[in-house]
Amino acid sequence: MTAEPTRRGTLNREKVLREAVAMADEARGAVPSTRKLAERLGVRAMALYHHFRNKDELLDGMVDAVFAEVALPEDGVDWREAMRRRAASTRDALVRHPWAIGLMDSRPNAGEATLRHHDAVIGCLRGGGFTIAGAAHAFSVLDSYIYGFVIQELALPFDSPGGLEAVGEGLMERMAGGAYPHLTELAVEHALKPGYAYADEFAIGLDLVIDGLERRREEWR
Repeated sequence: MTAEPTRRGTLNREKVLREAVAMADEARGAVPSTRKLAERLGVRAMALYHHFRNKDELLDGMVDAVFAEVALPEDGVDWREAMRRRAASTRDALVRHPWAIGLMDSRPNAGEATLRHHDAVIGCLRGGGFTIAGAAHAFSVLDSYIYGFVIQELALPFDSPGGLEAVGEGLMERMAGGAYPHLTELAVEHALKPGYAYADEFAIGLDLVIDGLERRREEWR
């Protein structure tokens, strides 16, 4: 049965974006088509064009909505701590919205939240003593680490300690006989020990990145 058009005034840009983001989250990567989004909202597809002229404009808005969820660096906070908080917040947002990873820096028409985010990060790095070239280097390295970690984290064949144990048991069976001694050592002495969580690797790697940036900060001109 075809949905009746929503009365004028009940549909707005924010509602369209909320539903588009929710549908993409549910699909774990597939951005909804205009037709399916309209069906979800109970309107005809043409009604969406009052708020978004085309699919690209909708994608711009969806990406901007994700950037709006990321905590901005706070005034007066040391750049290293600010970048740690911002990295953790970015990771959380991308885990909630995995479809956004490949789109975050791909939109030619960035929204206000996106521009505000980038400006605040650059300002924080500049305030921390980075040259403008150094700020660009640091921004690139940090985002490469954050995005890459989330991609790997989401691709793992387990999402809980129990799942890790099950995967580990299967690997241990295949590694019996000492064919892969180093991999066996890592599994037995580290990954399969009680309390291990792959998510903890994020902060460790982030500290390495930030320490490296600190060492190079005054070298960049």
